[in-house]
Amino acid sequence: MANQWLKDNQFPENFHQWFEENQAPDSELMSNNPSSPVPTIQNIVSTVNLDCNLNLAEISLKTRNSEYNPKRFSAVIMRIKEPKTTALIFASGKMVCTGAKTEQQSRLAARKFARVVQKVGFPVRFSGFKIQNMVASCDVKFPVRLENMICGHGVYSVYEPEIFPGLIYRMMKPKVTILVFASGKIVIAGAKQKDDTFTAFDNIYPVLEQYKRM
Repeated sequence: MANQWLKDNQFPENFHQWFEENQAPDSELMSNNPSSPVPTIQNIVSTVNLDCNLNLAEISLKTRNSEYNPKRFSAVIMRIKEPKTTALIFASGKMVCTGAKTEQQSRLAARKFARVVQKVGFPVRFSGFKIQNMVASCDVKFPVRLENMICGHGVYSVYEPEIFPGLIYRMMKPKVTILVFASGKIVIAGAKQKDDTFTAFDNIYPVLEQYKRM
């Protein structure tokens, strides 16, 4: 179940290692009160409709920093440096943008990708922009007894340490999924608004304190 959840949410197989390497510096994870950790947005996934059919081979041929291998994946993969983001562009005109750390960056990046496609010669219209997923991380600065937490919250959680080192906690309100690691580091995924990320953290923090390893 843990592996399936990671695949469904497009996390890499070696997610724990990826998370350790991409964790924001501690100074970014703390509020003005050093004892009060706050989650930091690490990635935002958004979608937009370009409202026209696209020739992906032509886009790949006429643009820089893009690749297209239809035998492997049915979309052009395009990257820009500012903001540092990646777009998946489909023949239907649908586009997925990943890598931004703020909603404003995500919208700006999506517009830049749309403009690149428009310059190739397609009648692009920017419509239906929507945030689909926010991924945030945080370090609560104390270890958590995951084996005890799964006993008390098994209805909402999955913990299979032989497959994945984190506990997967499915929160119903707001509807997000939280990965909890024994080290005290957590990942909050699935929010569509930043406020939901912070609400989820406020909800889970007392639970983590309850299972704090002394």
